[in-house]
This record gives sequence, structure tokens and C-alpha cells, in this order.
Amino acid sequence: MKRAEGGGEQKEVVSLETLSKKMDDFAKARDWEKFHSPRNLLLAMVGEVGELSEIFQWKGEVARGLPDWKEEEKVHLGEELSDVLLYLVRLSDACGVDLGKAALRKLELNAIKYPVKQTDHSSSNINLKEEN
Repeated sequence: MKRAEGGGEQKEVVSLETLSKKMDDFAKARDWEKFHSPRNLLLAMVGEVGELSEIFQWKGEVARGLPDWKEEEKVHLGEELSDVLLYLVRLSDACGVDLGKAALRKLELNAIKYPVKQTDHSSSNINLKEEN
């Protein structure tokens, strides 16, 4: 883990490799590897996405940064986001996919597919002006 400074405060920077190693150690220590097939990990992650969805289900639109949320709501949100992330990292490992490289490649492909000059920047329409 690395530390990064920003705005006078230090933030801990956690890599996907660190999360992967910690998840692997966690599963091995509990002898859970036999249960961590790609299918099982995917289904577990979908369950966690459902729990994450429940947090937003009846809130309507929420402002960036969640200024109207109580601290305990934000902590709960962080826990559910973490569950999804950890299962995603574990799933990518189980499938032999380098998630960091795959994400960077996907960003490059999206930049080609959705060039800045063709994108409608209005908040009411996030689609391309011209379909491919």
C-alpha cells in the first residue's frame, strides 16, 4: 500500500494487487477456495449489488458527495461498495483476468467509440448525437 498526499492530508492508496492478495489469504485461511468458482463468486457479487441497490432504492436522486446523508448511512454504503469490489477482484482472479489492465483497455475502447466531439454533453441526453 502506498500513501498519497492531497490537499494537506494523506490518503492510503490501495492497489488491486493488494486487495487480491488479501482476499486470497482470507479465503485460504478459511479453506474457502473450493467454494470460489467463477459462478459462485459472480452470484455472490450479484447479491451484494442487490444490497447496494437497496440503499438507494427509495431515496430518489441524490447529490454528489451525499451531503444530506447521515454518517452511518455513508459508512453502510462504503461497506456494501467494498463487498462488491472485493467479489469483483476475487472473480477476476478466478477467471485469470488482470482487472486493472482490462479496465484501462476498456477506457481506451470507450474513448474511441465515444469521441469527445460526438458526445452530447447536456444533462438530459448522455447518448451520442449520431449512433455508430
